[in-house]
Amino acid sequence: MRNNLFSYNLVDTPIHRLSGLTKLIAFLFLTFAVMFSYDIRVILAVMAFSFWVLRVSQIKFSQIRLMVIYVIIFLATNAIITYLFSPEEGVAIYGTRHEIFHIAGRYSLTQEQLLYQTTKFLKYSSVIPLGIIFLLTTNPSEFASALNRVGVNYKAAYAVSLTLRYFPDIQREYVDISLAQQARGLEMSKKAKLRDRFKNALLIIIPLIFSTLDRIEDISNAMDLRGFGKHKKRTWYNSKSLKKADFLAILISALIFTATVMVSVFINKSRFYNPFI
Repeated sequence: MRNNLFSYNLVDTPIHRLSGLTKLIAFLFLTFAVMFSYDIRVILAVMAFSFWVLRVSQIKFSQIRLMVIYVIIFLATNAIITYLFSPEEGVAIYGTRHEIFHIAGRYSLTQEQLLYQTTKFLKYSSVIPLGIIFLLTTNPSEFASALNRVGVNYKAAYAVSLTLRYFPDIQREYVDISLAQQARGLEMSKKAKLRDRFKNALLIIIPLIFSTLDRIEDISNAMDLRGFGKHKKRTWYNSKSLKKADFLAILISALIFTATVMVSVFINKSRFYNPFI
């Protein structure tokens, strides 16, 4: 529980040394590349690149374990719902039908549906490492600076920065309240029934909400006392100037995006890769 979700991971790596603006641009390029294409070959290539960058970033699995669990649950739920509501979507997209086996009623497993849902699953999965890399290797203040440099109002950029900074605080506060409540006899261990654990968790959320509101009020008063928002522009202490490595990272991400578009336009003649024709 002491591993902070969405917490900036301060390590000296080539990824950490990049500017926040660079990582924002690269993240957008690679995300757009994955979202644009439904070519499983392209998606797998981007995914492999993302996991390589994740390894270079020295992000430990213990830091992202909870996030990965939530993502797997979401992806599995999405895949099940997609099939239940549209079991023939792949057939409609690829224009052919190769049935593997019949389940019941209108539900049959086809090669087209399997390819479509696998591609969709990998699309979402390949974006996750990119988001993890961006969040865990970018200082929140530097991220706010990057947003402001691309045209976002500095008040909105600073609000995003405060939100990212507040995630670890909320987790620490939750753990502290949970330990205090358990010391008073509130059962939160696996020994208790799931219903009781859920009910007791709700009892922790109430003081967490009140402590959060108090913290927000303190931050708002501190910002008002310092005249935040008085001027139309502001300077940033954590802003980094772009270096050779930044331009190289932007170039690589731009080339990946361009290659993805060219594969779809000139090779596949469509956003979808169709091996059935």
